[in-house]
Amino acid sequence: MAKYGKAAGKRVKSAMHRKKKGTLKSGSGRKVTSRKQAIAIGLSEAREKGAKVPRRKTGGRKRSSGKKK
Repeated sequence: MAKYGKAAGKRVKSAMHRKKKGTLKSGSGRKVTSRKQAIAIGLSEAREKGAKVPRRKTGGRKRSSGKKK
């Protein structure tokens, strides 16, 4: 089973083209130069539009189960 839908792929493709062109901006308004960041923006846009994209992983703290001595 596919992890991402076709609509998500189109959004990522569009974001990559905008990055190449130099018109893709991050949330703070800076120009995006990172490939990974462009993909993340494309997936985020797809998520907003309701495309089939898995939820974001939360970066929660890891807790130790043992007691400290």
